[in-house]
Order: sequence, then structure tokens, then C-alpha cells
Amino acid sequence: MSKIPIGIGVVGLGRAFVLMLPTFVKDDRVRLVAAADPRPQARARFTQDFGGASYETIEQLCADPNVELVYIASPHQFHAEHVEIAAAAGKAMLVEKPMAITLDECTRIVDVVRQSKTILVVGHSHSFDGPVQHAARVLEAGSYGQVRMLNALNYTDFMYRPRRPEELDTAQGGGVVFSQAAHQVDVARALLGGMVDSVIARTGRWDESRPTEGAYGAMLNFEGGAFAMLTYSGYAHYDSDELMEGVGEMGFLKERCGHEQARRRLARLDSVDEGHLKQESGYGGEHYRADDRPPAPFHQHFGHAVISTDKADIRLTPSGLMIYSDHERHFEPTPHRPVPRCEVIDEIWNALRHGRAPMHDAQWARATTEVCLAMLESGRSGAAVPMRFQVPALFSAI
Repeated sequence: MSKIPIGIGVVGLGRAFVLMLPTFVKDDRVRLVAAADPRPQARARFTQDFGGASYETIEQLCADPNVELVYIASPHQFHAEHVEIAAAAGKAMLVEKPMAITLDECTRIVDVVRQSKTILVVGHSHSFDGPVQHAARVLEAGSYGQVRMLNALNYTDFMYRPRRPEELDTAQGGGVVFSQAAHQVDVARALLGGMVDSVIARTGRWDESRPTEGAYGAMLNFEGGAFAMLTYSGYAHYDSDELMEGVGEMGFLKERCGHEQARRRLARLDSVDEGHLKQESGYGGEHYRADDRPPAPFHQHFGHAVISTDKADIRLTPSGLMIYSDHERHFEPTPHRPVPRCEVIDEIWNALRHGRAPMHDAQWARATTEVCLAMLESGRSGAAVPMRFQVPALFSAI
């Protein structure tokens, strides 16, 4: 087995890259060797920080022999095109969620990966989180009987953070269903076996100044009879991290829980300033500040979640699993690793260096996107939407 680090070339030095950056920097199984971005200031910052090559286009990056894996962190609507370019160059790929924004694009990606015999992993999604993987293995062991139900909720200020115009346009992959339900659906599918049978949902567009879906409630019915109830609000005044011991999504304790500042900050901006502020606060921007905090003391999470089985209820926490069984309640800690999101690198490393098929592959990601698209369709029609492209969760293969 090769112990040579995987050379990563990044396509898109935006928010997703910033969130994955601590992983790339701290995990010695990977190294950043190149980046492509249309913004010269972002490319200059990358070269300054990492000494790697920088390019204007993905085609130039994929011609770099030092790039073994392409991290596709471009806006959602470009993922299918960028996968085709990277696969044609024979590169392995890590693709940000959602993999694409239509089923046709997802199927194009599935076919391209199969035909090119390349490796593709989709993430980060919160189904990689340590407590989720811990719970999946506990459920797979079967000691608590059959899995019956998942109840998950998350209340955030997502809709009132600075946004580019396309992030408020559903047709271009904007709104909470593509950006946030992709996490929650992935978690539900991972814990309940993967095979969604049908979806019924309601979606909310409650602010004309933010013309896309900002909230949803969905019921996912699974083969075998289990079901998941998913609730998300990006309009929230309430902060559901109160239910997560005051720990935020990235695993750090919050000074306070609450979203009362988000609307006030946004009200001070106009639409031009909003997009400009996001760009200048991003990597390479005038207001960008690297995250130099020590490692987060808790696991990352995507809100409150409780799994019901025949013999127990299992609550996911930022530290592990709280298990309420027939005769007792007890806590099972999930071992904490110092590198955030290292589970993503586990899956990539095992695929590239050990030849193991990844669970979060193109077919898995298509199935999650199918559920998200069904939520939008059901929200419009009011009807249940049947599934066609579901695949089982295979955590035992990771």
C-alpha cells in the first residue's frame, strides 16, 4: 500500500473549500497541490498559503500531473460539467453536495464515473459525522431490534446570511432543500438503511425578499416500514443548537444560542453589497480571516435527531449517543479525532489506497438528490412522490 499523500487540486475556492480547509491542512494523508478559481485574489492567496499551482480553469488544473484527486467545490449548477472534465482526465473526485441539481445531471455523472472507471466520493455531508457513523453501526448490529423511526430537526438563520443571487434561485440550486436537506436526507438514509420508498413534503417560501425555499417539513417512507420526519427552518429566530448542549454545527461551543442578529445585519446591506460582502469575506477576500482556532472539542452535527427502535430510543449528541433502552439509559461516547471531517478522508483513502468501493459514491448521491427533488415536487403538488434510484447504506464497507 502506498503511503504517499493524495495530491488534491481544488476547483472553487469558496465557502465549501474554507470549511474543508482545516481537514486538508491537518490530515497528513492529503496535501493541497493546486487550485482553480476565476478570482485572481483567491488564486494568489492559495499560492501564498500553500505554494501550489493556481489556474483559471478546471481544464488547466486537470492537466497538472501532481493532482491525483480533484475537489469539485464549484457552485452546484456546474458540478456535472466539472465531473465530466475531471473524469476525462482520469482524476479521482471529491464532489461537494449536492452532487447535481437535476436527476438527468446525476445520471450523467453516474454514467461518466462508470465508463471512465474513476473514483468519486460526494461530501462533505453530515452523514460522515462520527456520531452518525457510530449510530449506524449500533443499529446494524441489531441488538436494539428493528429500526422504526427517525425524528430530526434543525432551526438556523441560513436564509439571512449574505448570499449571491443564484443562492436565492431554486433553478440554480439555491434554497435550503439543495443546500441543507442534502445533509439531513443523507443522515436519514444512512441511519434507516438508504432505501426510501416515497416522499411527501411541504416547503416554505415566507420572505419575498429571499425568493426561494427557506423551510421544509418532510416524511420519508422507507422500504420495510421505517419512516423519517425531517424539519428544517432557515428563517429561525429560535436556535435549535440549544438542544445540542449549545454546540454549533462545526463542533464549537457557542457564546450564546440565538439568531436575532442575522436579520439586523442583513438589513444594513443592499443586494449588491450582500454579494460583495460574501465574496470579500471568502477565501482571498479583503475581509477573509483564516480559522486559527484549536481543534473543535466536539463532533460536528446537523441538529437534533432521535432514532426509535423496538428496544430503545437513541439520541445523537455532539459527543456520542445517548441510549434510552428498556431497562436503563446510558451514554456511549464516540471517539473524538483531532482532524475535523477526517471521515471524508478515510473514505477517499480507502478507495484510492485500499481499493474499497466508497459508500458515498455517485449512485448514493443521486439517491439523496432524488429525495430532495421529490421534496420540492411534493411541496408543489401536495402528493407523495415515489422513488426510483435508491441504493442501500453500506457503512460496513467503509
